[in-house]
Amino acid sequence: MNETLRRLDSIHSKLVDTITPIEDPLFSRSPADKEWSIAEIVHHLCLVEERVIKELETELASPPRKIGILRKFIPTSIVASRLLRVKAPRGVNPMNPPARAEVIANYHAARSRLKELCSTHGRNRLKQVIFKHPFLGEIDGPATISFIGYHELRHYKQIREVIKKLGM
Repeated sequence: MNETLRRLDSIHSKLVDTITPIEDPLFSRSPADKEWSIAEIVHHLCLVEERVIKELETELASPPRKIGILRKFIPTSIVASRLLRVKAPRGVNPMNPPARAEVIANYHAARSRLKELCSTHGRNRLKQVIFKHPFLGEIDGPATISFIGYHELRHYKQIREVIKKLGM
């Protein structure tokens, strides 16, 4: 779990370092029709992380469960690939993101809550929860935390693409 949390911290820091200097007008500008702005991408990351936290908290309040042995080998790293396009579920679609400062603050707050959840419950208890991912299927808690990091890496790559398209 420590390695996963270090990876989460690393990508989170890289993403924040990348977006912090971007001025408000460019932060909210979409690079093309039907493409997300940086504000929308970061808002999406918050929505996903908050939803994951909520579902993990619900699972943690329930009796321990285990996923099937074969489900333990689902490679969450596939989520980082920008080659596979997956439409975001409706509940995590970043409509009307808040202002730049608020979306970044929300992004930090969601990560703090996730790390607190991990430190409070630990790897062993998280192994006893099941998260139903819309693409990966049923995965356990540690795999869910790993997914968050790879999902963030995917969108970090997307932010880099948006920055290039906007000529920054």
